[in-house]
Amino acid sequence: MKTLFICAALVLSLFAKEKVLYVYNWSEYMPDSVLQDFTKETGIEVKYSTYDSNEAMYAKVKTTGTSSYDILVPSTYFVNKMSREGLLAKIDKTKIPNYKNLDSKLLSKPFDPNNEYSIPYLWGSTGISYNASLVKGKVDSWADLWNPTYKNSVLLNDDMREVFGMALKILGYSANSTNPKEIEKAYVKLKELLPNVKMFYSESQKQVYLNEEVKLGMNFNGEGFMANEENPEIKYIYPKEGALVWIDSLVIPKGAKNIDNAHIFINYLLKPEVSKVISEEIGYASPNAKTVELLEDTVRNNRMIYPIDEDLKNSEFQTDVGKALPVYEKYWEMLKTN
Repeated sequence: MKTLFICAALVLSLFAKEKVLYVYNWSEYMPDSVLQDFTKETGIEVKYSTYDSNEAMYAKVKTTGTSSYDILVPSTYFVNKMSREGLLAKIDKTKIPNYKNLDSKLLSKPFDPNNEYSIPYLWGSTGISYNASLVKGKVDSWADLWNPTYKNSVLLNDDMREVFGMALKILGYSANSTNPKEIEKAYVKLKELLPNVKMFYSESQKQVYLNEEVKLGMNFNGEGFMANEENPEIKYIYPKEGALVWIDSLVIPKGAKNIDNAHIFINYLLKPEVSKVISEEIGYASPNAKTVELLEDTVRNNRMIYPIDEDLKNSEFQTDVGKALPVYEKYWEMLKTN
């Protein structure tokens, strides 16, 4: 009898595990309807929490352990960093038949050759948003943020690599520079910008622009798209020095407790009709080739979401800077506490 009780308890425990999934994602980056429909279809309850930067996500995972979550959504260079540090599990593509729907041009990037650890979720750019009713004159360059006219009026992403990437691009360097002298020059350039900076903020940028708390600044293109939907005076442009381009990917932490459910969830998100809902509501480009075919013309032809080659001239994907990271961190801390 005791043995039967123990076996029953184990079965119940396993069943409970099969019905839950812990997802840690960027804020405003997954429609509630998608999570609800996933639960209806699979019976798997999603425990969902959010972060506002790769650094915040990474710190939380390092603090709480990789078994705390089943799905994370790191950006380009953090996939490389986390896989190199042994924080990610390899993905079993045999459990993801919808992988075939992905656009091959967005696969096997240097940060994860063969996509052993990551599956593209959304991709986009970081450029400039501005309120045309508050900004006079042309805006086409990162350098425009330094215009003294915009004192205490500029938003910068609360993201070390993106902020430094912008300054490095202005100086004519790669946004992925590992040269300490170039990084220091970027810091000096950013110090000159501080009088214009109203805030470092990444969580819900569209609302900051809609509330007219800032006039212009760095912005994720999806946030720019959503703000423009509500107020057409809010524009999004690709700076002539080059935008910062990224892919946010679905990964499974090493030690995840619900690894089968994680694969089920990834496969579900790669359904063309599901990816369509995500891309249209969130305002970022889908890496799903089958999804793009389903999109309304107003979305598929919107250059804020789906840029043409000209828009991405001089742009760069972020890559892991390896041993140069502490140099960035030192100057980032100095910048934020200046």
